[in-house]
Amino acid sequence: MLRLLADAYHPACTLMLKSLGYTDLAFIAVTRASEAIAELEDPVYTALSGFFATHILMAAGSPQQALSKATATVNLLEQHLALPHAEALLGELHLISATSITKDPSRPARDRTSDVRSHLAEAERLADGIGETRAFHLNFGPTNVAIHRVSLNTDLGHHGDAVTAGADVHPEIISAPGRQAAYHSDLGRALVHIRGQESTAAERFLRAELIAPQRVHADALIGDSVSYLLGRRLPAHVQRDLAGLAHRMGISR
Repeated sequence: MLRLLADAYHPACTLMLKSLGYTDLAFIAVTRASEAIAELEDPVYTALSGFFATHILMAAGSPQQALSKATATVNLLEQHLALPHAEALLGELHLISATSITKDPSRPARDRTSDVRSHLAEAERLADGIGETRAFHLNFGPTNVAIHRVSLNTDLGHHGDAVTAGADVHPEIISAPGRQAAYHSDLGRALVHIRGQESTAAERFLRAELIAPQRVHADALIGDSVSYLLGRRLPAHVQRDLAGLAHRMGISR
């Protein structure tokens, strides 16, 4: 029963946080999961709750606290890697650690890049050994790591590297609309910065919206890129479709 409660609260956290943008409700969901897990006394489930708490701290604008939480959770999990799904969750923790580092403006750019690459390399090593997995519905594996490589390079401002990294990725391999949408939208955010690729960027945002509209509509970074593209000279059909997306996102021209 306790596992079922945790398995219900964690997807609720993802829905509230990533699809609807309600950080406060996501925090409540993770808190409730933690209460059940405390009785369960399962280190992997404890680490899973730490993983979701890291997402909430990052969404709340506290990347340093998010990284601290992720690091503590990694240290806990590394003592229990023989347990089922522990390595897959460890890989996800390295990915969220890398993501939190990209959000920390207090770190020098060179340090951010180095630390992100270190976490990404560790996640890639784990993914190569595990393969594609649906553990805890996190979809850890080579495809998700490749999607994160696009996202992380975009967030670091390495837009050319992000586009290169996204060339051979097939997000449809994993049955996770949120991750598929993240691939297209983050690649779109990178393409916005590549001269002559504005129309392709708009098409990526529109494809992401078809896959996971709530997630796209709630993402402020996508909104910024869409606002920028509205002021660019685009083919008439792209401009029309982009204006429709902007309207659905509540963006005025």
